Amino acid sequence: MITFHDATRQQWQKAFEKFDDANFMQSWEWGEVQDDVGHEAVRRLIKRNDKLVGLMACTVKHAKRGRFLEVGAGPLIDWDDEDLRRATRDELVKLAREHGCVFVRIRPQIADDPAYYDVMKQLGAVSAQMPLAAEHTTIVDLTQDLDTLLKNMRQQTRYEVRRSQKRGVEVSFDRSLESLGELHKLQADTALRQHFIPPSKRYLESSLERFGDDARIYRASKEGETLNLSMIVFSGKEAAYYEAGSTPAARREPGAYAIIWQAMQDAKAQGLTRFNLWGVAPPNQPHHRFAGVTTFKRGFGGRDVAYLHAHDIIVSPLRYRLNWLVELARKKRRNL
Repeated sequence: MITFHDATRQQWQKAFEKFDDANFMQSWEWGEVQDDVGHEAVRRLIKRNDKLVGLMACTVKHAKRGRFLEVGAGPLIDWDDEDLRRATRDELVKLAREHGCVFVRIRPQIADDPAYYDVMKQLGAVSAQMPLAAEHTTIVDLTQDLDTLLKNMRQQTRYEVRRSQKRGVEVSFDRSLESLGELHKLQADTALRQHFIPPSKRYLESSLERFGDDARIYRASKEGETLNLSMIVFSGKEAAYYEAGSTPAARREPGAYAIIWQAMQDAKAQGLTRFNLWGVAPPNQPHHRFAGVTTFKRGFGGRDVAYLHAHDIIVSPLRYRLNWLVELARKKRRNL
């Protein structure tokens, strides 16, 4: 029998650690961030005959176009198990109805493979208009030694990492609200130039607070002048290049390269096995919003990963149609 259970923080953390592919979006802390910014976290452990077989950290999103239930980088189950995936689908629909949601949006940690599109179709899910949770990314294997990590980088990237050291670029990290305020301002300035919506300051503040020592703001500087700021989140077996911003001075110095290399070393030293650069442009999409940073991120020698595109399980067909039209326009405007 497959059953679904609420959990305490301690129970969730113990279960979370059993899933190698879990990232911060299925962590307890991420749910707290969602609560802080006005959404609602809903968590379920999944058991078969009292044995843990999955988990799903969901968020009830309160949007003007209609409330919906979102599961980023999950649910974490064996998607080849038909009974398990159907029971999970039924539980998601039940939760969505209990919370007055128009639809459920999921983006599992499974490959972008035609076979899984068939699985989604069998579950009654449709392809979502919008992507969710870095569907295309590049991930560095941190189980390699440092020399191998450097060797696997693109030649230009390896050159910039070494040049940062020769030019006196220093990297440090802290968890101060002052640094967070600087990062938010840099992102706001960049968003104004490049026409995208940055995360709110409250979102960043909550992430810094809730993840505690596992959220760090890295700073690259030279002779006391800030070049780059990045927030890195350490969760489970993965470190994620969560948010970043740069100053005009960064155009002259390889500060971003220095930050990522230092963060990779720190994550490896903590026993983490992956460094997720968190979002690259899909193949053959030169106008995608991530196109400008894709070459930079791929230079660190990671493996390109394409997860299954987000899918929607429709609960209210008429109201979902309105959401579909709103997101279609948004997708075109954001070059996604």
